Amino acid sequence: MSANPTLTRWNALHAETATAEILPCCGSRNWANSLATERPFDDLSALLRASDRIWRELPEADWLEAFRSHPRIGESRSHTPASAQSQKWSAQEQSRSADGSETVKQALAAGIQEYERKFGRIFIICATGKSAAEILQNLQRRLQNDQATELQEAAEQQREIIHIRLEKWLTP
Repeated sequence: MSANPTLTRWNALHAETATAEILPCCGSRNWANSLATERPFDDLSALLRASDRIWRELPEADWLEAFRSHPRIGESRSHTPASAQSQKWSAQEQSRSADGSETVKQALAAGIQEYERKFGRIFIICATGKSAAEILQNLQRRLQNDQATELQEAAEQQREIIHIRLEKWLTP
């Protein structure tokens, strides 16, 4: 079985406890519940494969639930209740976005408002390692997408965030 102590412990938890523990990695209750139901996992690779399959099979409503668990770029709290762990990870993931010039930050804030008006949801990007200018460039490109294309791109960004968070969770 797993040599990772976090994964070994999680594999043995009661289903409800396991669901609650893994939820900050994604924000979708159905994703977390499905992943907990499929335990045990031998290693990170098996966990990531199951996570990807579950994520891709979820309906749009579950994707939107996950998106709402994130704060806007440049903000520290989501607009829906999120765990302390999720907020901590979001702050880490967005840390480079605070380093941009005032002009870039203002353009990013305006672009995010435009995105929310156009798509009716928060702008999701895997911000880890990206500067404010890189995030702005991605945002401007994605504003050209239609609804369906953008939903798929946002879902893929969320999937990347899930991977990063699962890896962080397993290496506390």
